[in-house]
Parts: sequence; C-alpha cells; structure tokens
Amino acid sequence: MSQATTTASTERRRPRPAHRRTPVGTYVGLGVLFLVVLFPVYYGIIGSLMGVADTNAFPPALWPTHGLHPGNYGDALRIIPLGNQYLNSIAQTALITVGQVVTSALAAYAFVFLDLRWRSLWFGLFLSTMMIPYESIIIPNYLFVSSAGLKDTVAALALPFLATGFGTFLLRQAFLAFPTELRDAARVDGAGHLRFLRSILLPLSRPTLAALGIYSALTAWNMYFWPLLVTTKAEHQTIQIGIGQLQSSDGDNPGMVLAGVVLALLPTLLLVIFGQRFIVRGLTAGAVK
Repeated sequence: MSQATTTASTERRRPRPAHRRTPVGTYVGLGVLFLVVLFPVYYGIIGSLMGVADTNAFPPALWPTHGLHPGNYGDALRIIPLGNQYLNSIAQTALITVGQVVTSALAAYAFVFLDLRWRSLWFGLFLSTMMIPYESIIIPNYLFVSSAGLKDTVAALALPFLATGFGTFLLRQAFLAFPTELRDAARVDGAGHLRFLRSILLPLSRPTLAALGIYSALTAWNMYFWPLLVTTKAEHQTIQIGIGQLQSSDGDNPGMVLAGVVLALLPTLLLVIFGQRFIVRGLTAGAVK
C-alpha cells in the first residue's frame, strides 16, 4: 500500500512535458501564403462568369456585379474546336502516363531483381538522360515524327515521352525497399518474373505507382511547345494551344478566355486534390530501406 502511495506521489511530482504553442505569426503567414496561392484559381473561376463590363472595369472587379455570364463557356467551345482539343489532351495524357508507368516499372524491375552485369553502370547511364535538356533533342524528335508521317496525330504527341528516367529512379527506390523474403517465397512457389511483378510487386507498390502516374499526367497535360510544333490544324491540337487561340480570336472578352482556362485547369486541379496523399506516400515510399 505504501509502495503504491509512493509511486502515485512520484508521478504527481513528475513534471509534465510542456506543449509548445505555435506563434500567431506563423498562422498569419500561412494564411497570407494560402490566399496568394489560391487567389489565381479563385479569380479564374469567378472571372469566367463575368461579363465584359466587370472584367474590363478599373479597379478590377472581384465579383460579378453585372450578373453571371455562364455563356462564356459556350462561346469558348463555339469559337474554336475546344472539344476536340480537350479530347486530344486527354488522349495524349493517357498514353504518356500509361507508357511511362509501364516502361519505368519494367526498367526498375530489371535494375533491382535481375542479375545484370555492371548494373550500377547501366543505371548511371540511364539516369544521365535526366541531365540532357529537352530542348537539345526536340529537333531530332521532330525530324523523326515528320519522316514517319505522324504529324497531326495523337501518336506524335505522345511517342517521344513514353519513357522517363525519373520514373525509373522513383520505382527503383521503392523496389529496393521491398522485402527480399517475399521475393524468395514467390520464387519457391514457382512464380516467374512476370507473375511476381504483376501479382505481388506492383500491387504492393501502388502508392509509388500512383505518384508517378499523377506526376506524368500533370506534366503531359501542361505541355505546350511540343504539341504546337507537331500539329498544324486546330482540331488536332491540345487545349493548352486552344487557350492561346481564344485570346487571339476574342481578346476583348477576358471572361471567355478565363472560361477556357478553367476548363484546362479543372482536370489537373481535381487530380492534385484527390491524389495528394498518393503523391506524398509515393515520394517517401523508398526513403527508408
């Protein structure tokens, strides 16, 4: 009884860890930063519903004071073939994303699980492709696409980007953290390379695959110069080029241009909002081996 009383009194005398309070200035700074980052998105959405009187007002209107104008979206789709360009962007993004995920997974598997001679040397050479500026190879890519007769096609938009050194590096780091016991058990069970990759390794690496897929999709969707180079007809171009065409066709109506911007922004915005947790988990999956 006395021992329990002594223990209780000792616990009462033991100082509790002090909770550090976050300074108010930190919250204020984060709030200001949040508003700065969010304001372009807000004004793009609100501006797409404004009329000419609001968008051309001085000082600029931050809210539609002359009524909403949802017809800006219809005008944007009518003036140029924005619907076809939207589909072209979706097809380009899907092909590049699938291609980069598949080629990166196969290459990373070879660098981790196959007994390759001079594996580190080959991997270093593979990573060296990330150091080559894209502008230095754009002319050879363009000449190849032109000679193959692929201009004004979806294949021309996606073909030079079906493999990526960054994706291979990212998946290799995740595969290195994979338990070797599972690989040995699968080998004893008679699983070959393809079955092990398809049934065990890839399902357990879904966060990293999702992070790579989201990164590839965002990069492909926002491409501008390459689609502009390999396409000549408006119906074969992407929505990023279409936004510039909107500005040149009716620059007196900024609301219509902002409507096109919102249409282009919506897929990437939804992808980041719903895929943020996969990006964080995927990028940190191989941090600890």
